Amino acid sequence: MVEEAPVNTGALVWPSPEAAADRVQRMQLKLHRWARDDPARCFGDLYNLVYDPAFLVDAFARVAGNQGARTAGVDGWTVSQIRLLLGVEEFLTDLGGRLRARTFDPSPTRRVEIPKANGKVRKLGIPTVADRVVQAALKAVLEPIFEADFKPCSYGFRPNRRAQDAIAEIQHLTTRGYRVVLEADIAACFDEIDHVALMDRLRARVSDKRLLALVKAFLHAGVMTQHGVAEDTLTGTPQGGILSPLLANIALSALDEHFAAQWQQQMGTVHQRERRRRRGDGNWKLVRYADDCVPRTCLGVAM
Repeated sequence: MVEEAPVNTGALVWPSPEAAADRVQRMQLKLHRWARDDPARCFGDLYNLVYDPAFLVDAFARVAGNQGARTAGVDGWTVSQIRLLLGVEEFLTDLGGRLRARTFDPSPTRRVEIPKANGKVRKLGIPTVADRVVQAALKAVLEPIFEADFKPCSYGFRPNRRAQDAIAEIQHLTTRGYRVVLEADIAACFDEIDHVALMDRLRARVSDKRLLALVKAFLHAGVMTQHGVAEDTLTGTPQGGILSPLLANIALSALDEHFAAQWQQQMGTVHQRERRRRRGDGNWKLVRYADDCVPRTCLGVAM
């Protein structure tokens, strides 16, 4: 990273959740500013932040406050059991020590199948509590960096953005001359994300090999089916994991960048849009929410 970045000294001083949240937020603001100010910057020393006491305490608080805190992964442990039988500080001390020593190894996710209205099932992966905490810490480190790169057309699983914002954008475009809505869904998106392509996009911003190896370990952790069968994960990132939505957005940002480049190069001015209209070509903009997208097209002039 840079000289300003704090280095974890290994001292086990556990801050309160409030103090931890404040420190994490301040560090995230710095990471976001550095990434925004230098789009070509590649961050080198990030792994220390993953096991920083403040990041672990904040990550545990987020996991504990999630509705899924009562659900166990393949190891059978829930948040309440960890609090009662181990103690949070002992749990985080052990977890932080394994991360520091690089002996932490993610467990397979426990797969559950949720029936969908169309008769199909949605496969969700439930990580262990330890894996959830590490994923939350990873997300806290990576998200502010990649948020600096994400395009405005992306609304899903992003800070201060929600589905209603995507709907409002679509409604706004209908007042600007866009007349046709094409709704699309990327089939099996979370299951089919290419690990090599995803890691390449991560490497464009992160050069810390320890952190990249940790992300890759989660991608390759595998799943345990409802019938107790272990399966490898050669592609995809399991739905249900804390880190998965961010990784999906990083992968799908290639789509956003493609549409943004088309707009800027071919439709960026009123004259370009008018010329396309006279030729009978459409003008379009993309609105994406996770793996659902709505390219809006206009045969008239979109101002």
